[in-house]
Amino acid sequence: MTGLVASIPSPETGVLYLGPLPLRAYAFGIIIGALLAIWIAERRYVARGGRKGAVGDVSIWAIPFGIVGARIYHVITSPELYFGEGRNAVEAFYIWNGGLGIWGAVAGGALGAYIACRRYGVRFSEFADALAPGLLVAQAVGRLGNWFNQELFGRPTDLPWGLEIDPVHRPSGFEQFETFHPTFLYEMIWNLAAAALIVAVDRRFRLTHGRAFWLYVMLYTAGRVWIEALRIDTANLIGPFRLNVWTSILVFALGAFMLWWTTRRSRQDRESASVQGDISADAAEVAEADDAEDDRT
Repeated sequence: MTGLVASIPSPETGVLYLGPLPLRAYAFGIIIGALLAIWIAERRYVARGGRKGAVGDVSIWAIPFGIVGARIYHVITSPELYFGEGRNAVEAFYIWNGGLGIWGAVAGGALGAYIACRRYGVRFSEFADALAPGLLVAQAVGRLGNWFNQELFGRPTDLPWGLEIDPVHRPSGFEQFETFHPTFLYEMIWNLAAAALIVAVDRRFRLTHGRAFWLYVMLYTAGRVWIEALRIDTANLIGPFRLNVWTSILVFALGAFMLWWTTRRSRQDRESASVQGDISADAAEVAEADDAEDDRT
């Protein structure tokens, strides 16, 4: 194995220039990921009986809301980068300099999607269920930007798939190490496997009422806990853990509760529909009997 893969090289740059115009790999990853998510969600939504084009209509609202939410989360959780002595608060608006938080992106995107769903007569839970695996695919593709930027990697490792990091990108205290855990790759593999699992479970159990989305929340946050724990980039700590680890744990708990609650609600709806069907059948039988009696008289 060591002879086959000695290490994973990092790209020399994450920016290509078209004349004076910078083309950033991270931006391309986000754009391609978003397009894939929309395509997957559209196919799933239509297959579930939804209106063709509805996902695109909702996405026009969800994407900008998601970007704004991602930036707000980043600024709130890293205020020392923008506020205080020697800092320029205006830079909080310089989104092109990097700094987006996935939790803010999901929350902001959900808000935008909810507004759009109300506007276009789309059930929000149905949209969320259709989107769930596509979100994981989008997040997997977006992680390629970390690889190009040589950022957010894990602790030093001598494993054969260790990621080569240039000296200029190594954090203080780790200058002597050459290869690190490729957390971007770990998260890509985890997200793609989770997306496949959601599709498989959905085919088996027909996840409705937002259950596919809440399963996405649980799977993503479960992976994020251990992947985040590997990282060595600067982060705010609460006790022994990074802020994003605590956030993942809390969001996982929320997802577990909501999955239980929506499953219970789905079961109640099925039971109600079954009872309603029995009542309708009984009523039909009574009506038939009455008609037969009328014919005899």
